Order: sequence, then structure tokens, then C-alpha cells
Amino acid sequence: MIQLGEIQTLEISKKVTFGFYLRDTDDDAEVLLPGGEISDDTPVGNQVRVFVYKDSEDRLISTTRMPKITLGELAVLEVKDVSKYGAFLDMGLPKELFLPFKEQTGRVEKGRSYLVRMYVDKSGRLCGSMKVYPHLETDSPYERDDRVEGTIYDINPKIGCFVAVDDRFSGLIPAKDNPGNLKIGDHVKARVTWVREDGRLNLMVKEKAYIQMDEDADRIFEEIMKNSGTLDLTDKSSPEEIKSRLNMSKAAFKRGVGRLLKAGKIELFDKEIVLKQEEQK
Repeated sequence: MIQLGEIQTLEISKKVTFGFYLRDTDDDAEVLLPGGEISDDTPVGNQVRVFVYKDSEDRLISTTRMPKITLGELAVLEVKDVSKYGAFLDMGLPKELFLPFKEQTGRVEKGRSYLVRMYVDKSGRLCGSMKVYPHLETDSPYERDDRVEGTIYDINPKIGCFVAVDDRFSGLIPAKDNPGNLKIGDHVKARVTWVREDGRLNLMVKEKAYIQMDEDADRIFEEIMKNSGTLDLTDKSSPEEIKSRLNMSKAAFKRGVGRLLKAGKIELFDKEIVLKQEEQK
């Protein structure tokens, strides 16, 4: 049986001027493979691995191009356009995947990417949904203090940020641990703080103090390198300026600067931080 939204191997049943017709050996149903997808001299009877979807006129069609997502799977896809009916996502094919408004967990923006699951709607069309919570796994291999990565797919101010760890496992950054600048679609790095009895993971974006200090130092060092070896911020700078420039607190900034000083990478002056000469070589 030819399966919409799935990758399958079908047999060439006949050649036509505009391509080939393919069939599943278990039934008589056929689907078109347009010309240019395979060599014109491919013989009838050969098997071809294709993905089956619907064209702009809602007709079944196949392609040898492999999509970024298939039916029932989850993937992070970029928004190519937004209309009054929903959004259109890049699934790696000429036709984009429709994301209806009712299947969005928050407003999406063109150019940003979001985690979605492919499903078939009531009219038989392939669509995407950001409501992935019921489809995430709860048997992750992770334990407390493991470092993980994932995609935020929903946010509830009272509960927290819902994260698909590895875009597969169910995780949550509790509201009390939300740094406040996270958005749906963000890719985050986090630490597992608790593996719940149901297997879901509680996460914290900020690392333990000694780990975070290294990351803060790296952030400051990168900013110095971007500015030709200098940074016009010091421990006398206001917390607001440090926050706007480096997205970190003044306390974190001072710890990071201290780490760089101890490592001998920078020199600290009244109005600026300067990279040591040997670091510039």
C-alpha cells in the first residue's frame, strides 16, 4: 500500500512522457514520479526508494529527494513564510509543510526554526504541529548532573519552559529556574537537576557556579577578541550596561574577569580590559 508521508520502496510499473508511474507490489495503486527524478532509461520493474506526499493540487506524488521529516516523526524546521492561515516550513522539498495556527504553541517568526511533528489532517493533507508533548519519550539515558541539549517547544509562565531533549525526550525548565529570556524555538544547553519518577527530566539552564564561571570567562574573552583585543567594561561599569552587552550579571562578569586574570590572559585597567600581548599572537 502506498503510504502518504513515508519513505518507501516502490516498483516502476510504466514509463510516460512526463515521468514514471510507481506501484506497490501488494496492490494496484500507482503514484507518479515526475521526470528528472531518475534516469529516463531506467527499466520498468526496477525498484525506487521515494517519499510520497501531495502536490499543490492535492494529488499524490513521489520524489527521490529525502525530506527532513516523515509522518509521525519530530524535526526542527525553519519557517519560510507566515500567512493569515498559518506558517509554511522548509521540509527539504519544493513543497513546504503547512503549520496551522491551531497547531502552534506560540507565535512563530519567519527565519526561525521550531520543533514540529508531521501528521495527516482531516482533509488528508500533511501538516506540522508544535504540540509534541504527548509524543516525547520518557526513557532517556540521562541522569542527574548530565549536560544535555534540546529545543524549547512551549512555555507556560506558571509551569516553565518545555524542552525536547535531543528533540526526543521530555524535559522541563521549571518556572523558578527560567532565566527569563528564553523563547519557543530556542536551542538550549542545560543540566539535568532531577529525573522524575515518570522519567521526565527537570533541567536548569545555568550551570553549577564553577562551571558557569568558565562559560562566563569564555564569553568575555570572545567579546574581547571581537573588539580587537579590548573591552570597555570594568568592575566599575553599571549592571545594566554589562547585562545589555554580555547578557550576564555584574557578579558573573566579575567572576569571569577574575578567572581570565588568574589565567594570565588579560590586563585590567581603569576604563578597559586589554588582551595580553602574548594572547594576541
